[in-house]
Amino acid sequence: MRRGWCVKDSIAFVCVVVTVCSLMVVMLSMLRLPEVSIRRNSAIRQKFIDDRIGKFGEMMLEMLPPDLAFTVFIPSEEAFQRDLRLQLNRSLAAEQMNDTYAVLSRVLGFSAVPWALYSQTTPFEREVCFDSLSGLELCIWKASDGAMMVNRVRSTRMDIRKGQIVVHIMDGVIMDFEFEQSFQVDDGGEEEEH
Repeated sequence: MRRGWCVKDSIAFVCVVVTVCSLMVVMLSMLRLPEVSIRRNSAIRQKFIDDRIGKFGEMMLEMLPPDLAFTVFIPSEEAFQRDLRLQLNRSLAAEQMNDTYAVLSRVLGFSAVPWALYSQTTPFEREVCFDSLSGLELCIWKASDGAMMVNRVRSTRMDIRKGQIVVHIMDGVIMDFEFEQSFQVDDGGEEEEH
């Protein structure tokens, strides 16, 4: 009889120890994690819209987590209008907003890499290739005048910091052939609407 009581006590003791340890781990992890308010972070991000990046560029950056290192090659406002036919007044209208976000998220996939790449670390006239978030190969080099080139698209501004994100403004849109074809002029001479 005494032996069965000992076994029951040791099982109860182990259960109590495991429960107490689990509760301690949960309590300590809750005390150490900072409370994140999504509303507060989005308000801070909306407050600092950068004119160098533009509204479409800011919309692209809002799709990325601000605390991770990325490099984004954002088209200039002129490139958005020229190559993708996105215009601020028309593309941001309520009926066009879903199409605009679809185009911007696709462009973001083509033009972002999950590393911080600065113009100072880019080699002169020698290609360094990286895969973008969508898998498109981005070949990057620095021209003799100091401008960064990404898949033959020239930068107009470089090394703009937005938290952990490095932004380079490009004089064109980095995209794959299939996506580029969806914005080309069709045979009838009329442009597609996006």
